[in-house]
Formats: sequence, structure tokens, C-alpha cells
Amino acid sequence: MIFNTNKEKGNSSLGIAIAYYSSNGYTVSIPLNDTQDYDLIVDKDGILKKVQVKSTACKTKYGNYQVTLKSCGGTKGKTYKTVIETKIDEVFILTENLKIYIIPIEKIKNKSTLNICDKYGKYRKY
Repeated sequence: MIFNTNKEKGNSSLGIAIAYYSSNGYTVSIPLNDTQDYDLIVDKDGILKKVQVKSTACKTKYGNYQVTLKSCGGTKGKTYKTVIETKIDEVFILTENLKIYIIPIEKIKNKSTLNICDKYGKYRKY
């Protein structure tokens, strides 16, 4: 997929995440605002999970996709939170070639970036 802006990339990734979870038997809830750490709440068989949606087109020099786990802002671009410091349950990752990974938060140890290498292959969905 080719995105012209980060907003376009984020909106597309969120839409694909909703489609993935919906087509796999989950009830999907979308928060009314964006002040929480999660993008979606998914419910299957009475189990609720808070999901952060990420997307990436960035590759390392070894050809692995790399996704940013931190959120930055302000005039100096200071990091104000990272995914592992939040109270989410899993990260839905979409790569530019439409591969989907759903990684439980407890399996992520990095603070700033995650390289999607063989270690995370078992979390690939499509």
C-alpha cells in the first residue's frame, strides 16, 4: 500500500484492523475520542481486549519491517509514552504489503521500535 500521509496510513490501518477482527467473529468497539491508549476494544466469547493499531512501511537494513512503539509530540518531538507503558492487551500491526501481526503486549520488551523478525512470525495472521 502507498500512503500519502501518516493520517491516511493510520485511517487505513484502523479500517483493516476493524475488518480483520469483525470477519473473525469479534465484536468491535471504537472509542469516542483519542485520549486513551488503545484504538479498539474487541470482544470475543466475553473476553475484552484493548488493541493499539500500528502500521509500517519502514524496513531495517536487513529487510525486516520496523514499527514505532513510541508516541511523540510537542515542539521538540519529545516522547510522551511508549506502547509497553500503556494498559493495552495487544498490538495489531499492518505492514505495507498487507501482512497482519497481532502481538500480545507481554511479548514486547522494546520501548521505541519493534523489528518484525522471525521471532514474531508466529503472530502473523495474513
